[in-house]
Amino acid sequence: MQSLLALLPREISGVLASEPAFRGRQIFSWIHQKNVRSFGEMTDLPKPLRQKLETEHTILTSHVDLVEEADDGTVKIRLKLGDGSLIEAVLLRDAGDRVTACLSTQVGCAMGCRFCKTATMGFIRNLDAGEIIEQLYLLEETAGGKSIDNIVFMGMGEPFNNYDELSKTIRILTHPEGRNMGQRRITISTSGLVEGISRLVQEHPQVRLAVSLVSAEPVIRKELMPVEIRNPLPRLKEALLEYQKAGGRRITLEYVLLKNINDRKEDPGLIRKFANGLRCNINLIPWNPAEGMPPVNLPEKGSLPLEEPDSGRLDWFQKELEKLGLTVVLRHRKGRGVNAACGQLATKGKKE
Repeated sequence: MQSLLALLPREISGVLASEPAFRGRQIFSWIHQKNVRSFGEMTDLPKPLRQKLETEHTILTSHVDLVEEADDGTVKIRLKLGDGSLIEAVLLRDAGDRVTACLSTQVGCAMGCRFCKTATMGFIRNLDAGEIIEQLYLLEETAGGKSIDNIVFMGMGEPFNNYDELSKTIRILTHPEGRNMGQRRITISTSGLVEGISRLVQEHPQVRLAVSLVSAEPVIRKELMPVEIRNPLPRLKEALLEYQKAGGRRITLEYVLLKNINDRKEDPGLIRKFANGLRCNINLIPWNPAEGMPPVNLPEKGSLPLEEPDSGRLDWFQKELEKLGLTVVLRHRKGRGVNAACGQLATKGKKE
């Protein structure tokens, strides 16, 4: 059966061609504004239409397969999709009781970032807009109906490698007849795909942008993040300036700190140089350990294991960045107890 969750009002009207056009708006509002999950509850629709919808269409196509909650209040859910694929999504709570949903855009990922557990899955497939939105709604249901304040596309997958479905997700969630979420409450985290940033500038300039920098040294970044090969730092910087010119939004540069790899004495200065001309925050993220991660190979250093930095080095690195005039936010290690922290999401792809 076809899901109506991923359709805009005019598209729902197109599916129901024999019905008045306003039915599409009614159904869209029931799903995304009134959070109804059964066509039978749509009481302002004629009973024959409700029965037809129940027979021929559906709203949700996935279900929660596993729920894990960390001591810090972080909740991770594993979803089983209609084809049996498995993905993960995370609900994060901050000290002010603000709730953020971390959503996935792909099953697996093709980017090959050496410090990220999702990369070990390889790329399996893109999610459609409905499968992305379902994560948000199922997280809310798992949290007892708690409304989610913000969304970060920072889960499994590279969002810009699934741009069309990502864009449709944004259009649905920000639609005035639905959830009507402000674009500024949505953040896209990318490994640094220049083409995706350029498209975002044209289509959703108010959406917030976070970029995994990880290293401002091209040789090291290329080893840690193969995206550097086709999207080198100078091109990335140009794209970020373009984004900032269009929307004026502050950019987040994410820096996963790895012991003895990107925490050298020269690294803060290289970050400062890359950040020149950008209005940005530096999100400093101590690497979150994940099992089975292979070592990296760096010139002059050879093979190095992935390790989290000790607290002293982390404190030194933060202070060096601040001395250089950068705004630094130390990312707290939320969700580590259930492998829900940054870089720890991964599944077997399909349930055995």
